[in-house]
Amino acid sequence: MKTPSPAAEAKELLRQCDITSAPVPVDLIAKYLGVEVRFAPLDDELSGMVFIKDGRPIIGVNALHHPNRQRFTIAHELGHFVLHRELITNSVHVDKQFRVLMRDGSAGTGTQKIEVEANQFAAALLMPDALVRKAISQHTFDIDDDTPLTELAKQFKVSRQTMEYRVRNLI
Repeated sequence: MKTPSPAAEAKELLRQCDITSAPVPVDLIAKYLGVEVRFAPLDDELSGMVFIKDGRPIIGVNALHHPNRQRFTIAHELGHFVLHRELITNSVHVDKQFRVLMRDGSAGTGTQKIEVEANQFAAALLMPDALVRKAISQHTFDIDDDTPLTELAKQFKVSRQTMEYRVRNLI
């Protein structure tokens, strides 16, 4: 039996939580999954972590990062929780700043594959295909005008760069 894709897992979770509009409430999704989210000031290169303590899943998020970055970190760590739970059950999975939605030369190695999958999950969770396509249809895009992309990023509470990458991969 084929394992569902990270995007399919995110879509199913959105369906279970009955989320049909942006911005996606990642805090409520974490709560739905029984995951506690904690914010603390961390070293700048540390975005977040996920671990299980006394049987309770916990996501730690860098309180010093921009709120949009924190949302992506929560979604990314939820990706690890949903997709890679067996890998985090007996250890802390720490994510240093990862290249959001980008695949670099090391992404094909064993541990990087899970980072790519967690990024794919996070993108699909925060910017669901159907919601992004609907939002795109309500804008007129011009190659010399970033305004529509900036507005979409604000609507979904993600960075403009992240939204641009998502839009490019959907059209």
